[in-house]
Amino acid sequence: MVYTRDSIWKTVDWWTIGLYLIFVLCGWLSVCGASYDYGEPNFFDFTTRAGKQLMWIGCSLGLGFVLLMLDARFYDTYAYLFYGILLLLLFGTIFNPHEIKGSRSWIVLGPVSLQPAEFAKFTTALALAKFMGEYTFSIERTKHMLICLGMIFVPMILIILQRETGSALVYFAFFLVLYREGMTGSVLFAGVCAVIYFIVGIRFNAVMMPDECTSWGAFSVFSLIILFSALLVKAYCRNQKAVNIILLYGGGTVFLGLLFSLYVIPFDVAWLQGFVCVALVGYLLYLFLRERFANYLYVMLFSICSIGFFFSADYVFNNVLEPHQQIRIEVLLGMEDDPTGAGYNVNQSKIAIGSGGFAGKGFLNGTQTKLKYVPEQDTDFIFCTVGEEQGFLGSSAVILLFVILICRLIMLAERQTSRFGRIYGYSVLSIFFFHLFVNIGMVLGLTPVIGIPLPFFSYGGSSLWGFTILLFVFLRIDAARER
Repeated sequence: MVYTRDSIWKTVDWWTIGLYLIFVLCGWLSVCGASYDYGEPNFFDFTTRAGKQLMWIGCSLGLGFVLLMLDARFYDTYAYLFYGILLLLLFGTIFNPHEIKGSRSWIVLGPVSLQPAEFAKFTTALALAKFMGEYTFSIERTKHMLICLGMIFVPMILIILQRETGSALVYFAFFLVLYREGMTGSVLFAGVCAVIYFIVGIRFNAVMMPDECTSWGAFSVFSLIILFSALLVKAYCRNQKAVNIILLYGGGTVFLGLLFSLYVIPFDVAWLQGFVCVALVGYLLYLFLRERFANYLYVMLFSICSIGFFFSADYVFNNVLEPHQQIRIEVLLGMEDDPTGAGYNVNQSKIAIGSGGFAGKGFLNGTQTKLKYVPEQDTDFIFCTVGEEQGFLGSSAVILLFVILICRLIMLAERQTSRFGRIYGYSVLSIFFFHLFVNIGMVLGLTPVIGIPLPFFSYGGSSLWGFTILLFVFLRIDAARER
C-alpha cells in the first residue's frame, strides 16, 4: 500500500469531522435532557450523567486527535495484532466475576467500566480489511471465504458467551461488506431465508392446523424449503424438468397427506414433509452424480442447512436466548401482549415520541423523560428523548444527519485507492447503519429490543470511544490515500 506524506490537516475530510462534532454535541444535549432531575446540579458537574458524558466526549476528542496523528501504515501493519489482543480480552471477559444487568461483557477498573465488545468491532474491521486487501485474496475461493466468516463469527461467539447477544448481532453488518466485495447473492438469499424460517417457525409453532395435529409453523417452513429449493434449481441449474418433478411429486405428496390427515386419520403432516425433504436431498445428490454440475450440490447443501436451521431455531430460542430476550421477541411477533412487562419500554418510548408532536416540548420540558417513565432513556432508548423534546422536526433532522454521514462514508470508501481502505470504510459504514436501523427501529417498536446504543448519542464511554475509533481510523486512512 502507498500513502502520501501530505499534512494531515490538508487532506483529512473536514466535512465528516464536522458531522462528528454535531453528533457528539447533540448527543450530549440529549443525555442532559434524559438524565436531568429537577433541582439537580448543573450539567458540568462530573457527578451527574451529563457531566460524565462531557468527560467521555473530551477524551474522545483527544483520542480522535491521536488517531489522526498516527501513521496510516500503523493500522495496516498491526491489524492482526489488535484483533488477537481483543479476542483474548473477549475470552477473558467470559469469566469476569462482575455481572452488569445479566451480562459479563464489562471489565471493571475501579470507577471505570469498559466493554471490550465495543472495541472488537474496530479490530475485526481492521483484520477483515487486512486479509481481504491482500493481493492474492479472492472471495470466490472457498478457503478465503471460510477465513472471512471465521474472523466474523469467532468474536461474535465470544460475545454471545458473555450474554451480550445484542452486541453480537452487530457482526452481521460485515456481511454487507462481503456482499460489496463480490459475495454471491445466494448467500444473502440464504440469510433472508433463515430470518423467514425463524420468524414463521417461532411465531406459528403453537398454532395448529384444522387437523389439530400439525403445526402451522412447521408446515409453512417445510413448504418454503421445498419451494425455495425448486426455485434455486430453476435459477442456478436451468433444469425445468427437475423443477417440475420437485413441485409435482413433493408438493403433490404433501397435499395428499394433508387431505388424508384432514378427512381420514389425523397425523402430523410435518413428519411427511420431513421425509419429502430427505427425498429432495437424495434427488439433488442423484442429479449431481449424473450431471456432475456443482450447482446441484450447492442447492442440496441449502436444503440440508435449511432443515438443520429449522430444527435448531427452536432449541436456540428456548435454550440459548435469555428469558427476557425470548419475551421481547414474542412481544414483537405478537405472540404475547405485555404492556406492563417486556413491552413496557417500547410502549413508553412510543408514548414519549408521540407526545413530542410536530415541534417537540422543548429542551428539558419532556414529561415522560423527566418522570423517568422510559427505562434506559439515556442509553438504548435515547432517541425517545429526542422525539419528545424536539418532536418530529428534531427526530427527522437527526435521522437526516445520520443519512448524510452514511452517504459521506460511502463516498469516502468508494474513492479509496486500496482494497484495504475501501473494505475498512465499508465495514465502518455498515456498523453505523446497523446500529442506526436497529436502535431507532426498537425505539419505534419495529425491531426487537436487543440493547445496542445509538452512535454518539447514547450515554457511555465505551460506545462513544468505540465509534470514535472506528470513524477516525478511517479518516486517517482516507487522508493518507494515494492521490
